[in-house]
Amino acid sequence: MKFLTLSELNTSVKNNEQAFIEQAEQNYRNEIKNVADHILDREHHLPIILISGPSGSAKTTTALRLGTLLGNAGKTVHAVSMDNYFRPVGDPGNEKDEDGRVDLESPKRLDMDLLNEQLEKMWKCEEVTMPTFDFATQTRGVGKKLKREHGEFVILEGIHALNPEITGNIGEHATTVYVSVRTRLKHDDSNLLHPSKVRLMRRIVRDKLFRGRGVAETLDFFKWVQRGEQRFIMPFKEKAMFDIDTFIAYEPAVYKPFILDELLSVKDTYPDYENFTDLEEFLTEIEGMGRDDVPLNSLVREFVGGSRYEY
Repeated sequence: MKFLTLSELNTSVKNNEQAFIEQAEQNYRNEIKNVADHILDREHHLPIILISGPSGSAKTTTALRLGTLLGNAGKTVHAVSMDNYFRPVGDPGNEKDEDGRVDLESPKRLDMDLLNEQLEKMWKCEEVTMPTFDFATQTRGVGKKLKREHGEFVILEGIHALNPEITGNIGEHATTVYVSVRTRLKHDDSNLLHPSKVRLMRRIVRDKLFRGRGVAETLDFFKWVQRGEQRFIMPFKEKAMFDIDTFIAYEPAVYKPFILDELLSVKDTYPDYENFTDLEEFLTEIEGMGRDDVPLNSLVREFVGGSRYEY
């Protein structure tokens, strides 16, 4: 397990911010390149690439960056989002949680039969008509046709991408990748910030900037997301051939200006705030930085905006 102390983070931000950014980006780039090199070495055997990870783990950016590397090697890559296989919230096949609400993290939110069928056809180079899903209206539609040719790749990313109930037997013909934050921030008094709190930082920023959610709503979601991770994601992480740490060493400094005041605004009113005091304490002591110096292809841009990629 890797650690980054607050002293190291703050010293790097204050003394040589640009070099700190470049090294952090290079570390992440090297991990993705390692996966790309493996895929290219076995391209005829494993044409399907499955990328899984919990919420806020940067699955989408990792999939896009991996696709770019394969494209630079002259390969055609088809990106498939698992989100398009969701069932509407009102579908009777959805699983309910203990409070009687639709479990938004359950794999049963997905049309597993259709996904199984289409992944099998993609592997066999047969044409499929992709579904679409509109989250705003909770309606399904018909999307574009896709036909993988021999020598081409399909990347499927989603929280359930390593669950064999979802992907069927296709996992035997796939490169499997698990992405998440693995590095822990360490306070100088030896207190640690769990990696899930870094992913929570990402969610708070993204929810605030792009989803119209206040911090209290994001904190409410957090406990359900964690519950879903333990039930539906973690049991299958050992199926991954590769494990990518998506922690970007300077990212907490970029998130601080977006998050700290939001947390403090609910400190006296949010009922379970004691579960997030560690996040407040770490952010208080982190040296903040602006987002202008964040590279346009950085994973961090998935959450703060301004990326060269489309999400």
